[in-house]
Amino acid sequence: MSVSVVRLGSPRTKDEGLRIGTVRRPPRGVPKSEFASQDWYDVWYPNLAPSAALVKQAQDADTPKAWAVFVKQYRAEMATPDNARTLDLLAALSHGSDFSVGCYCEDEARCHRSVLRTLLADRGAALKAG
Repeated sequence: MSVSVVRLGSPRTKDEGLRIGTVRRPPRGVPKSEFASQDWYDVWYPNLAPSAALVKQAQDADTPKAWAVFVKQYRAEMATPDNARTLDLLAALSHGSDFSVGCYCEDEARCHRSVLRTLLADRGAALKAG
């Protein structure tokens, strides 16, 4: 059992389990009834997405320093009590269930999901390699 960190919209892998969309907005032009069948996500959970201002900051981060500032601020958002409890819950669930969390970004290294992966690992989550 483990959690996968995925790109939303990519084909699902075997045993991926429930796919959780940790994005600020649903996919454009896709009917809600087709989110799961088109491999976007099964459940939308924007609470783990960066705030709208931070999404813009991440998109504009064109230097390693700018990206580091985004990471620091996103980590601060995820440190709030509600978000921290959610991360703790997901880490605990990863030891008994297969599920995935993800975002739309093509490059995980320049996406909040890379930080989310680290935050889950720091909490002892069972993570699939990838």
